[in-house]
Amino acid sequence: MKECLVVIPTYNEIENIELIIRKVMSLPTPFDVLIVDDGSPDGTARRVKELQQEYGADGLPWRLHLMERKGKLGLGTAYITGFRWALDQGYRYICEMDADFSHNPDDLARLYEACVDTGNDVAIGSRYITGVNVVNWPMGRVLMSYFAGIYVRFITGMSVMDPTAGFICYSRDVLKTVLQNNIRFVGYAFQIEMKFLAWKYGYRITEVPIIFTDRTRGASKMSSGIFKEAVFGVLQMKIASFFRQYIPPPKQPKPVLAEPETTEAV
Repeated sequence: MKECLVVIPTYNEIENIELIIRKVMSLPTPFDVLIVDDGSPDGTARRVKELQQEYGADGLPWRLHLMERKGKLGLGTAYITGFRWALDQGYRYICEMDADFSHNPDDLARLYEACVDTGNDVAIGSRYITGVNVVNWPMGRVLMSYFAGIYVRFITGMSVMDPTAGFICYSRDVLKTVLQNNIRFVGYAFQIEMKFLAWKYGYRITEVPIIFTDRTRGASKMSSGIFKEAVFGVLQMKIASFFRQYIPPPKQPKPVLAEPETTEAV
């Protein structure tokens, strides 16, 4: 079984894509990377293909993977496509992050270790678990994001401080269970729905403090429609949960390496 994959969705990220791939690949903890590109007209996918030769050529296992989709199909569907591919490939842990360095790649190891070392099923890179750790956002957006968390906690009952966060490490058990559901949302509401389902199924969720820095290269994909989806989607999600049962399947035991046999000298 493979260990950990980082899923990064992209649309017109030519200014960031090489930098983010090289940074993730240079980390001491070895992560594989899957880029899910929604038909970027700026050549993002083409640059990923060129970089693939550096991370898997000459008989070495491929560490950089690319899925190309035709047109902008939504952030949520990009992640779901990547998650399903990761499960099919046998990864034990799957991370998600943005391509624009708003999430510091150095924090990937902390999210991964929060699952592997302490037995958590979901580790969230949280902007608000130790205050407000956001850099370069206008105050209006900071307040909107912060109070969105209060709203989500009030409606859902979850205690997660940063329910709209998009920097997360999941165990494969969580994704296998959650993706059996019909995930309907695409933006902030997608991130909330994933955490809500993991919580309803009883998985262990932790938050790891990070510093979120707004992008300095490329254009933001945020829109007012995404915020509206989150506001009304949370209500729909909560109401629907009253009519469902959430029974998690038994967890798969972690593989145990057999100790090598020893023979005594005669």
